[in-house]
Amino acid sequence: MKILFVSLGCDKNLVDSERMLGMLQRRGYDFTDDEAEADIVVVNTCCFINDAKEESINTLLQMGELKKEGRIKALIAAGCLAQRYREEIQKEIPEVDAILGTTAIDRVVSAVDEVLAGQKQNHYNDINAKPTAGEKRVVTTGGHYAYLKIAEGCDKHCTYCIIPRVRGNYRSIPMEELLAEAGELAGMGVKELILVAQETTLYGVDLYGEKSLSKLLHELAQIGGIYWIRLLYCYPEEITDELIETIATEPKVCHYLDIPVQHASDPVLKRMGRRTNEEELRTMIDRIRERIPDICLRTTLISGFPGETKEDHEELYRFVNEMEFDRLGVFTYSQEEDTPAAAMADQVEEPVKESRRDELMELQQAIAFEKAESMIGRVLTVMVEGKVADEETYVTRTYRDAPGVDGYLFVNTTANLMTGDFVRVQVTDSNEYDLIGELYHE
Repeated sequence: MKILFVSLGCDKNLVDSERMLGMLQRRGYDFTDDEAEADIVVVNTCCFINDAKEESINTLLQMGELKKEGRIKALIAAGCLAQRYREEIQKEIPEVDAILGTTAIDRVVSAVDEVLAGQKQNHYNDINAKPTAGEKRVVTTGGHYAYLKIAEGCDKHCTYCIIPRVRGNYRSIPMEELLAEAGELAGMGVKELILVAQETTLYGVDLYGEKSLSKLLHELAQIGGIYWIRLLYCYPEEITDELIETIATEPKVCHYLDIPVQHASDPVLKRMGRRTNEEELRTMIDRIRERIPDICLRTTLISGFPGETKEDHEELYRFVNEMEFDRLGVFTYSQEEDTPAAAMADQVEEPVKESRRDELMELQQAIAFEKAESMIGRVLTVMVEGKVADEETYVTRTYRDAPGVDGYLFVNTTANLMTGDFVRVQVTDSNEYDLIGELYHE
């Protein structure tokens, strides 16, 4: 029996997918990327914003057609969309044989066994069930880097976000379990750990009574074989001087921070339910850059939030222009049902949202191109990602580049490099968001 596994949405969802793959592999199931070879399809769904929801629904419908045609034997839906819209899925997509809630991924083997035996059984746990790590995962990222999910759920309840309703309250994974999982990943050849959660900065508050991310970073840095540790999703109001000092002084921790600020206009931030204002954001960014001058800062913004005025947008534009983030993405506001923001007055028209997003991205493009150009002459340690087909060029990433969202450094060389190698490279040119370089010989 071969399983086609489709993982949609964020890297946190990908970790769940890799855990389910590990459980199914131990049960003896084989996997395929070709739907023509698949007997069973598992879709790990996302519903964070409307585009993600549509992608998940369309994937389930597409796989449902394969089942109707008799080309696959079973279809299972897991993840956030499956948790949030389970009744609708059962009614509208009857080809789905089983549904796994967000805290029931440990029952994926039972679900597959049951549907093959002709039983339709949905699986759910308490949405605030204790999260665990430690299951042996099938790493799908190429083997040289992997995501380490350090917590589940969120307590922030931003007015636009559905996550607490589908993922539950904030629950940290015990440190000893994370260290064991990280050690196992290192033993499999993983060299870069990317720490993820809905919010990484609050790690440990629920278990240990205090923010423990710095301690976790120091412990992870002791693991042999791990060379880079990268931090994503650090909420600005929770970034402490201790965390900044850890990033500055722990050699394995990349000088890279992903800080989702979402907006800069105080009235908009307040309606979003965010815990910061513009002055605090500016102070925090200045503090980080003063202590870590070569820090790479990434952020995300929302354009067209309900009630956002032209003046609010202009304030955000000024903020982006003055802060000069190294990496920045902008999403148009997505009106998600069952969130407070969805019922707010003064919803912004879609063309206005898109126009404002485009303005911000055009500004950021100029900033990013200028920053890329300023890297020329720098000597950097990079991780090899692979080779360009039929060319003597390798694709690499610097400490400034998280996989899948940032740029690359292309290295022209006749040397034989392997994926996962670390090499020293001198930047010789830039091409929009990407860099070009050559091996550095001292």
